[in-house]
Amino acid sequence: MAEQDEIGGRIAAEVGTMVGRVAVAIEAGDEVEVTREGTRITATLHGDSVAPFIGRHGHVIDAVQHLATRIAAKHAPGGDWVVTVDAGDYRTRREAILERVADEAADRALRTDEPVALDPMTASERRFVHERLRDRGDVATHSEGDEPDRHLVVSRPKA
Repeated sequence: MAEQDEIGGRIAAEVGTMVGRVAVAIEAGDEVEVTREGTRITATLHGDSVAPFIGRHGHVIDAVQHLATRIAAKHAPGGDWVVTVDAGDYRTRREAILERVADEAADRALRTDEPVALDPMTASERRFVHERLRDRGDVATHSEGDEPDRHLVVSRPKA
């Protein structure tokens, strides 16, 4: 347990430093808050000007989160640590949008009995929608295409 605390401390410190450096470099946000809960680490950028840190369609914040995940993998190759980077409640707002899009696609697939292809999404967003609709139980999902145009398809489950 002490080793896990030490590893978590190193990951949290490095992630916080990296997020802070990126924020300073692009003149975004004012303060980085890093929290730990078990094996989950969240780095949140606070301030009035977090939009550049989020970037268009979340591209910047997703890239920073990818780097944060690589930091965790460097210290704990087993993949036990989950690192999230957020700014201005972007992740919460994006999840709400994805929930709505997923439910609307599922309802449409059931109503029309036709597969519904969603717009391309990042791997983490596709995973979120897959899990959301799997829990629903009345539709099936699968991914199609190649990055960066990989997208999710929602359909009625095969009988």
